[in-house]
Amino acid sequence: MKKKIFGTDGIRGRVGQFPITADFVLKLGWAVGRLLNRSSSSKKRVLIGKDTRVSGYMFESALEAGLISAGVEVGMLGPMPTPAIAYLTRALCASGGIMISASHNPYYDNGVKFFGADGYKFSKEIEAEVERILDLEQKTVDSDCLGKAYRITDAEGRYVEFCKSTLPIGCNLNGLRIVVDCAHGATYSVAPKVFKELGADVIQIGTAPDGFNINSGCGSTDINALQNKVVELRADFGVALDGDGDRVLMVNKKGVVVDGDELLYIIASHRASTSVGCSGVVGTLMTNVGVEIALRNKQIPFERVSVGDRYVVEKLIKYNWDLGGESSGHILCRDINTSGDGIVASLQVIRALSETGLTLSEATSSISKLPQKMINVPAQNNIDLESNLAVIQVLKHAEKELNGNGRVLLRPSGTEPLIRVMVEGEANELVDRLAKEIAEVLRHQAK
Repeated sequence: MKKKIFGTDGIRGRVGQFPITADFVLKLGWAVGRLLNRSSSSKKRVLIGKDTRVSGYMFESALEAGLISAGVEVGMLGPMPTPAIAYLTRALCASGGIMISASHNPYYDNGVKFFGADGYKFSKEIEAEVERILDLEQKTVDSDCLGKAYRITDAEGRYVEFCKSTLPIGCNLNGLRIVVDCAHGATYSVAPKVFKELGADVIQIGTAPDGFNINSGCGSTDINALQNKVVELRADFGVALDGDGDRVLMVNKKGVVVDGDELLYIIASHRASTSVGCSGVVGTLMTNVGVEIALRNKQIPFERVSVGDRYVVEKLIKYNWDLGGESSGHILCRDINTSGDGIVASLQVIRALSETGLTLSEATSSISKLPQKMINVPAQNNIDLESNLAVIQVLKHAEKELNGNGRVLLRPSGTEPLIRVMVEGEANELVDRLAKEIAEVLRHQAK
């Protein structure tokens, strides 16, 4: 392959366009199978899960065929959240796990995420080796060496029990009314069961996937429906998951959104007050400065990394810390799972509220977030953000107006043809105006 195909979160793109075509995905399965089979003579086994996109059927079959042609056994899980793949890969001692999903993207995109036997996503080195193998001629193993495929029928139940087990004995959701929005995605079946079986009165929305409605007007990327439902039904709070279940946002009883930064703070500050403790938290360049200050006021160390769960995980492993995440709601509790897990993270927040007696709004009252504005600018054409004169000039103007009391961040998305504009400062009006000015320049340059 002349072209690098792996992004910060596996492989992702518009279905039917390179690299997300059926024939390419078939060869991708073969390449991963060939890589796994090089390490020893024993038969390898890979688990495959998917979200609810219509294209998932096609890519599931293609990956299955590719892996089998390389001599690998395949365990089919069906619709399952990304964190479930990470967990089940470890729990079932598989050689690897694959999730077919484009996460929070619309239905017409899809992607593939790979997990090693340890439940962590493939390293850059392994991804590079897969890309090298893709350049080779695809050859099927002899008939007596072919793999076989089978359905793992108890996968959902295993993951539901795992999620429930992350709360200590005696901690339950009795008496709570919770609205759960599953984004018509991979958690549509498991998430309501977890909360119901823990004792909550659950109102579920976004649980009728048709292959095309994933993330459409629902879930963590469009939270209005959840806000309205929580207020209408006087629920204690709402939980919004994304299409593949590795992100979560919450809504308090007044309909106010509690984002990933704030949820991470609630978990970290609660742990810091117990014997478990909190050695430190990893955030990203997008983490609000107000959250960083609130953590430091609790004597909790904080480190920033580039946006992307890969970088969060790398820093957590380096420091041997357990908590990290992103404003978008991708929260990793590394002592519980090896992937961001929306259901698990929400349960950790609920545990903190239960044991402290605080409401969602009370638990975040010590955070003084700086006004922050983010705008996504479509950018099919590449813009050199470091050398484009118009971009440089508008950034200098913004920094001058902020006068050292704010931040500007431009970041090409790793999963969509977008440039994300983030401005943070002391005044809402200023932040809003500067973000719009920068976005307008980028739109003009992207034409």
